[in-house]
This record gives sequence, structure tokens and C-alpha cells, in this order.
Amino acid sequence: MNRLLIELPSLVNPSEGLIFWMTLTFLTVLFLLKKFAWKPMLSFLEEREKNIEESLQQAENAKAEMAQLKGENEALLAEARAEKDIILKEARKMKDSIISDAKTSADTEAKKLIDRATQEIDKQKVAAIEELKKEVAGYSVSIAEKLVRHELKETDAQKALIDQQLKQMTAGNSANA
Repeated sequence: MNRLLIELPSLVNPSEGLIFWMTLTFLTVLFLLKKFAWKPMLSFLEEREKNIEESLQQAENAKAEMAQLKGENEALLAEARAEKDIILKEARKMKDSIISDAKTSADTEAKKLIDRATQEIDKQKVAAIEELKKEVAGYSVSIAEKLVRHELKETDAQKALIDQQLKQMTAGNSANA
């Protein structure tokens, strides 16, 4: 313990040599730190500060760009919706036009079919009339043959026979019609 008491006052009251060596050591360490450590540490800190500022600036730019892109996306969506509406309207118009054209075409085709059927009916009617004329001519020849065969002497009897044959043919034709 005595020894501690002796050493203690030397630290509290340092000698001139101790002060000199401590000062010299401090200045040497200070010089070495300034020469080798201080500049790199300051440049590292400055570089880090610069990187942080650049990162903050990039974040601000990215935020502004995102806001701009969001606005552009909204505009594109609105434009796409408008185009969709236009396309749908055009599709509806085309559908209505196609339906109208189909109706018109169907009506035209139906009229053509009706006209063809009417023409066919008229042709068949003309053919039936021609056939009827042929039959009447055949009957007339038949009546004439019968008259010639009977050798009737009286004209009244011939007239009565002709009238009778005409009535039969007329009754037969009206039943066929």
C-alpha cells in the first residue's frame, strides 16, 4: 500500500519528463492519425454522406416517376375504356346492319320464290287449258263420228244429239275442275 501512495502523487503531480514524453507521444499519435487515418475517415464519411444524398434524390425521383406513371396508367385505362365503348358501339351497328341485310335478303328471296311459284302455277294453268282444249277437240271429233254413224235423217234429231253430248261434256268438265 505504501507503494501505491508513492506512485499516486507522481500521477497527480507529474514530472517534467513525463509531461514531455506524454506530449511527444500525443503529438506523434495525432500526426499519424491526421496523416493516415483522419483523411480516409473523413473522405469515407463524405462519400457515405454523398451516397445517402444520392439515394434520397433517387428515391424522390422514383417517387415522382411513379406518380407520373400512375397518371399515365390512369390516362391509358380511360383511353382503353373509351376505345372499348367505341368498338362495342360499332359491333352493335354491324350486328344491326347484318340483321337488316339478312331480313332484306330473306324478303327478296321470298319474293323471288313466290314469283317463281306464281309463274309455275301460270304455266301449269296454261298447260291444263291446252289439255282441256285437246280433250274438247277429241270429244268434238267423237260426237261427229257418232253423228255420222247414226245416219240420222232428221236435223232435229241431230241437233238434240249434239246438245245432249255437249251437256255431258260440260257436266264432266265442271266435275273435273
